[in-house]
Order: sequence, then structure tokens, then C-alpha cells
Amino acid sequence: MNDLFKKNLNLGKIEFWAATTIYVFALILLLTKVADSNYKEIWTPYRYMFNNYHLHYSYSKFYFFPEVFRYTGYYGAFLLWNFVIIPALAEKRRVVWHIILGLALLTALWGLFGITDTWLKGYLFYHKSPDYVYNLVFKTNVLYALWVMMMLTFYSMIKYSANFLLSNVDKIQAKYRVLTHDCIIAIVICMIVAFMMALADFPVELITTFVIIAPVAIGIYALSFYSLIPQTLAKNRGIFNYLLKTAGVMLLVSIPIGILTSLIFESSEPTFIVGGFNCGIQLLITGPFAWIVYKRKMAGNQEITYLKTALGRSTADLDFLRSQINPHFLFNALNTLYGTALQENAERTAEGVQRLGDMMRFMLQENMQEKILLVREIDYLNNYIALQTLRTQTSPDISIVLQIEEHVNALQIAPMLLIPFIENAFKHGISLRQPSHINISLQTKENTLYFDVHNSIHPKVFNDTEKYNNGIGLENVKQRLILLYPNKHELVIRESARDFFIHLTIQLQ
Repeated sequence: MNDLFKKNLNLGKIEFWAATTIYVFALILLLTKVADSNYKEIWTPYRYMFNNYHLHYSYSKFYFFPEVFRYTGYYGAFLLWNFVIIPALAEKRRVVWHIILGLALLTALWGLFGITDTWLKGYLFYHKSPDYVYNLVFKTNVLYALWVMMMLTFYSMIKYSANFLLSNVDKIQAKYRVLTHDCIIAIVICMIVAFMMALADFPVELITTFVIIAPVAIGIYALSFYSLIPQTLAKNRGIFNYLLKTAGVMLLVSIPIGILTSLIFESSEPTFIVGGFNCGIQLLITGPFAWIVYKRKMAGNQEITYLKTALGRSTADLDFLRSQINPHFLFNALNTLYGTALQENAERTAEGVQRLGDMMRFMLQENMQEKILLVREIDYLNNYIALQTLRTQTSPDISIVLQIEEHVNALQIAPMLLIPFIENAFKHGISLRQPSHINISLQTKENTLYFDVHNSIHPKVFNDTEKYNNGIGLENVKQRLILLYPNKHELVIRESARDFFIHLTIQLQ
């Protein structure tokens, strides 16, 4: 309910359409009885009085039309009071004018209820003088018009109080820790229920009982969350110990409640009935309910703590995987520069050093970020491929074909996610003694990345320092894909005696 006031929902529209629906529904109920009144008697509050005086009773004349006017008066008064007068008074706009408008509304309701009441109680004119009837009816309806205005004011007070409470839940709870979020919502609901009971003209005894029991239930619930249950659980006690504490609290609370009810009912019998019913509700319903909710909340908090711990562990594992990958790239790059320096002049070495510098800058500045632009990842791939090509470009039997899309959208990807596949291709797919090939394709369509690497395979030489390396880089990237893109990637790896192929698709953002 708190979100109802925080989000951009128009409460005024909800109120308007709710009131309109109730008004239309009430008119439909009246209309459905009009046709039936032609062949059977329709019960109305004052029909029996017409029958007692042996008077002809017309449902349309003495009930339908007066009630239609009354319902229209209720509906119009609600719209004027709720959408015009009260908002203006709350904002202190033209206060005197709107007070006069409120008094005019009260006068209009008085006149409407008085006139319609002369038709509803039309039987009075057959045994009383017109002056007596008008005097009686209009005096009675002054009080009724005041009661209607009081109900409208009560509704406005509830609405603004509920709006304030629900909009400031966090502030109230921070200042008064005993008032939990649930308690504040319960207070709002109790105000609404009390208003509906008063509007429906419930017996005073029933309304009083509700007004006593509901706040006590909220207080027991709040005290249980704030003190009783935590203290019980801290001592490793169970629910029965907690209920004994609740019973002790109820004994203390019953004294002022008993005094209050005795003043209201002016009798001892209702006092004992209300007190016993109140204690039964709190001990059998409110207390156990608070215990169950608290235990479930604790279980939920434990689950959240576990998930946070697991997330932290996954993050640490991800950082460790990154730290494993980076030295491997640096090792290959340095080996490449070493071979280039032996084969060629300083110009190629300078180019290699420049490429390596760009790669190192990328690794230091962007590799530690969670996501980077895909175009930056592509730049790193191009630098790595160009660096590796320095040692292969003099061999006519080595074919390296690139189809890498340069103009990609503002898509983001986890850094260093694609390079292990290309590194693996150069590591196992290039031989200076045998024909070799590497085909690399990178394309994007909408938000999906399509990445393919196809390379030849050559047996490792005897003195290869990584002869027994089982491909830590590929295993790491598989784990990273699972962590970073769960259910958003597909990795296909195929291998034959002479070829190695990977196909990767990732849904990016």
C-alpha cells in the first residue's frame, strides 16, 4: 500500500470512479424493482405505515424517485466536498469562500433530505397537519444533513491521515521503532473499517468494541515484534513462554479498557463481555499470528543473508578467474615480441611494443570494470590479432581471415570474455612448419552477439612449456559465461582431428 502513494497513481481518479460505480449500481438496484412493483409488493422502510392507515402505496412515487434524488445528492456532495472544498482548505486557497461553499452544501443537503423525506413519509399528511409534518421532517433532517457532512469530513481525515502515514513509513519507523510497516498499514485499515461501520449505521456497541479491540491488537503485534518475541527467542524459549508474557501484558491493559467500557456502556455486564472477548482475540489470534509472521521474517532475512554471501563468493571467484587469465595473455605477448625481435628489424618490434602498450592499458584501466563497450573489446581483439600476426605474416602457408564488425551499437559486454577463444586458436592453430588457418567472425544483430572461431589443430612439440596445459583459459571463460550471462548465452564447441570450432551467442545490453 505504501507504493500506492509513492508511484504516480492518480488517487483522485480511483475515488471518482469508485464513487461513480457505487452510484450507478445503487440506481440499477432501484430500477430493477420498478418493474416488479406492478405485480407484487416491494418492501420499503415506511411501506408498513401506509398499510396501517389503509393508504394506496406507489413504489415509484413514495420510494423510487425520492431515493434517486437522495443518491444523487450523496454523489454530488461527495464530489464537491472531496475534490473541491477539502483540497482548497488543505492548501489554504480562498478559505472563506470555500467555508461558505461548505455551508451552502450543508443547506442544500438539508433541503434535499427534507423534501424527499416528505414523500418517503407521505403517510403523515393523512393524520397530521402539513405544518406539523414539515416542522418534524425538516428538524429531523438538519441532524441527518449534519451527520452526512460529518461522514464526509471523517472520510477526508482518514484519507489524508492514511496518505501521510503511508508516505512517511520509513521516517515514522525510524523515529518510533515499535511501529513497524505492518502496524502502520493496520492502523490505516482500522480507520477505514471504522468509517465503513459508522457509514453503514452499525450498532454503537459493535463499533465501540471494534474501536477498542483493533488498537489493542495493533499494540500487541507491535510490542511482540519489538520486545516480546526477540526476548523469548534470545533465551531459547518457545511460543508458550511468549504467550504467557502476552497474557501478562493483557492483564495490565485490561484495567484501563475496563474503566473505559464501563463509562461508555454504563453497565458492568458489557464491560466483562468486551474484556473477555478482547483477551481471547489477542491471546488466540493476534499473539500466534505475530509469532508466525516474525519467524517467517527471520527465515526470509536468513535467506537474503545467504544469497548475499553466495553473491559475494561468486564475485570473488569471478575476480580470481580474471586474475588467472591476464598473466596468460601477457606471457604470450612477450613471447611473440621475443620471436619478432629475433626475426625482424626494430620497425616491427616498435609496432609490437605499441600494440602491447595498448593491450596493457586496456587491462589496467578497463579490465576491472564489470561491463565495457563492445567496441573497446573489439579494439583489444584487433590489437591481439595484429600482435600475433607479426610472427606469422612471413609464412605463406598461414591463413588468417577476419570478419569483425567494427560499427557496433552501444552494446556492453564483460571485458576479456572473447579473447581466450582467439588465444586458443593462435596457440593450437598456428604452425610455422605446416599449413594453418584461423577464421574469426564477429557480428551483432539487434542485441545479440554472434562470435565464431574456426582454426586448424597441430600436435604440440616435445619442448612446448604448455604441452600439458588442459586449457585453463577456456574453462575460465565457460565459468564466467555461466556467472555473467545465465540463460543468456549459448556456447557450442566442436573438435575433430584437424579442426577446432567454437560458436558463441550472447544476449547483450
